[in-house]
Amino acid sequence: MGKPEPHPLAAELTVGQVAARSGVAVSTLHFYESAGLIRSRRNQGNQRRYPREVLRRIAVIRVAQRTGISLASIRDALKALPNGRTPTAQDWAKLSARWRTELNDRIHRLTRLRDQLDGCIGCGCLSLGVCPLRNPWDKLGEQGSGARLLDPD
Repeated sequence: MGKPEPHPLAAELTVGQVAARSGVAVSTLHFYESAGLIRSRRNQGNQRRYPREVLRRIAVIRVAQRTGISLASIRDALKALPNGRTPTAQDWAKLSARWRTELNDRIHRLTRLRDQLDGCIGCGCLSLGVCPLRNPWDKLGEQGSGARLLDPD
């Protein structure tokens, strides 16, 4: 006879229960915790125990990640909540408004990049005088590393 499972509405959840309920791997939960996105406490056996509300917090993290928000931005937004609590619907409205400008900027940059690539995707030569990727004598290398022509931001 195995160890009995805790009541499904227990105040705290094990890492396995959180992983199963959230659809996130245990290693991802550990990463989220080390990144300061979620927190747990350790019981007497040094096992992680998560408050039940961590499930909503993980859902917010996952939605924000799917929209392309960086983990640093997510962490900063969650830290801005009073007492680091789990976001409510009202909090989510504020968080999403905060990210709207960032997302609109990203959409604008990606659209511009897509439109610029339309002319050379089929070409493949990268040597035409009109190619937006052309960089004779590596002049742009003097400005530092990274893309300079297609994504000047």
